[in-house]
Amino acid sequence: MDVLQAKNLTKKFGNLVAVDNVSFSLREGEILGFLGPNGAGKTTTIQILLGTLLPTSGEVFYFGKDFKRHREEILEQVNFSSTYTNLPWYLTLQENLNCISYLYDIKNRRERIQKVVELFHLDELLKKKTYEFSSGQLTRINLAKAFINFPKVILLDEPTASLDPDVAKYIREFLLKEQEQFQVSIILTSHNMAEIEAVCDRVIFINEGKIVADDTPENLAKSIETCHIQLFIKEGLERTVEYCVKYGYAAKIEGHYITVDLKEKSIAPFLQGLVEEGITYEEINIEKPTLEDYFLQVIATKSSGP
Repeated sequence: MDVLQAKNLTKKFGNLVAVDNVSFSLREGEILGFLGPNGAGKTTTIQILLGTLLPTSGEVFYFGKDFKRHREEILEQVNFSSTYTNLPWYLTLQENLNCISYLYDIKNRRERIQKVVELFHLDELLKKKTYEFSSGQLTRINLAKAFINFPKVILLDEPTASLDPDVAKYIREFLLKEQEQFQVSIILTSHNMAEIEAVCDRVIFINEGKIVADDTPENLAKSIETCHIQLFIKEGLERTVEYCVKYGYAAKIEGHYITVDLKEKSIAPFLQGLVEEGITYEEINIEKPTLEDYFLQVIATKSSGP
């Protein structure tokens, strides 16, 4: 079942087409990664989904209902968090959460606020004012705000930016738990490709306002043929470089390590060739293509286009 449908969304700012005929859906209980380089149209699309921007053309449906006609009803079940938004600076966290809670029809308001405070470990911050918080604390606070109304659909823009690794790990686990227990549907943007691979069921890649890919993280990574082989070579590093140049392998050197990019089917012949050249290595690490490789290839392809 689709909880969100975007149909032929286009947004123009004068002659600039920021979003170009974009259509996609979000399924119930799905975590959907929304990726693209800066300026690709991600934020503009999310703003349209939130109703803070009107599309030049196209439609948005939540739960099968037209967003334009049922905006108030729909937004009771939708929420949003972004690292790049701020709460009123001179209100305490307690005051902010209280105010935000009254935007929604929440029963047992006090208990719900206490619940999100516990979930995001905010107890010690309740009496502090917004301007006193670090960027990592603000990220957690924005996430707490986003879950205050038990949303069925939540849009998260860089939810783990500025967080320490242990806190970021907790947030990822929390999102997966919410998905499993309550079938929450999530659209997630992030520049952390490993994070997207870890939590997302599906990924949409947008570039220059258009969707250029819609698939699982695994399938997108598999579409890249190039693997990375890292070798630790004490003696014979120069000959290894010469060998790579001779056969057209891209290589990068860091100390005694050399990283070579080549297709998976070429790995065995490459290693055999080193043996024949009398070159030995003490360590080897083979990295298969990742979502980050796919991201970089799409960007490189677009940048080198006409």
